[in-house]
Amino acid sequence: MSYIKMNNSTTRNNVWFLDSGCSNHMCGTKSFFFSDLDETFRQSVKLGDNSKMMVMRKGKIRLQVGGMTQVITEVYFAPELKNNLLSVGQLQEKGLTILIRNGMCNIYHPRRGFIMQSRMSANRMFVVLASVMPQTTTCFQIVTKNNLYLWNCWFEHLSFKGLRTLIYKKMVRGLPIPQASSKVCSDCLVGSNTEK
Repeated sequence: MSYIKMNNSTTRNNVWFLDSGCSNHMCGTKSFFFSDLDETFRQSVKLGDNSKMMVMRKGKIRLQVGGMTQVITEVYFAPELKNNLLSVGQLQEKGLTILIRNGMCNIYHPRRGFIMQSRMSANRMFVVLASVMPQTTTCFQIVTKNNLYLWNCWFEHLSFKGLRTLIYKKMVRGLPIPQASSKVCSDCLVGSNTEK
């Protein structure tokens, strides 16, 4: 039975056990998965006490360990699982080097070098404290000093003459009055090119 003393800032979701006997990374929280979630994946895994547990999906999880973001792939989702497990064998298959010496476990990536560390607990377990980074949407922002070019894009590269017409006919509010400009929109040029 694994046990770790948790302080106020540590929750079970943040605790990942490095397990040399586990054939695959596994967790029991579906909301941890952020991409490539294979909803059709089903498999039965055998536990140390000879009981079996169903794996319902597999995918990727993004963890923040020691201020660094790590993407863990091929993670099994087993709804009945109470602890999060990182398979030492699976980490080594991905080319990571795991060095255990003097009660410390250091993990190295072939290109990025040192990526995480764990101190052996009182019951001889290696525990990684990691914050799960949930799935987030990405928002792109355009930064420009000339808002007129943004309006030009919003109206699907309408000409400056067309933008002036919108202003004079009071069809839009907030549109700056277009002035003659030496800057040319490359998308407008491509759209007006009639040569094939």
